[in-house]
Amino acid sequence: MTVQSQPDRPDPTVIAAQNDAFRKLACLGVAPAQPTQGRMHVTRSLMEAGDGFMAEAVKATGAFDTFEPENDPEGWHDFGAVEIRGETVFWKIDLYEADSDFRYGAETPDNPATTMRVLTIMLARDW
Repeated sequence: MTVQSQPDRPDPTVIAAQNDAFRKLACLGVAPAQPTQGRMHVTRSLMEAGDGFMAEAVKATGAFDTFEPENDPEGWHDFGAVEIRGETVFWKIDLYEADSDFRYGAETPDNPATTMRVLTIMLARDW
C-alpha cells in the first residue's frame, strides 16, 4: 500500500524522516541534517529498572527501523516496540505546537520550526 499525500494533509514521508532524525538524535546522539525541536521522557519504572536496562532501551529505540503497515498505519514512524531482556518496551512520538506548552497538537506537523516532538519511552506493562 502506498500512502499518497493530499493537498490539505502533511506528507507522511517528511514527518517520518523528521521523527526518525529526532529519535536518532535523542537516543543515539546522531545530529540531524536540519534542526528538530523536542524532548525525551522515560517513565519512572524504566528509570528504576536498573542494571543498564534503561540505556539498552534508549539505544534500541534509537536503532528501531522495523516499520510495517500494522505498526505504522499513517507512515509517520511515531511508535515502536522493542524487546529488552524479554521485556517489551514501547516508544511513542507525539507532535505539539512549539509554543503551546504541550496543550495543542501540531497544526503543521511536517514543519520542524513550529513542531515540538515529545518522545516517551516506557515499559509496555505501564501502558
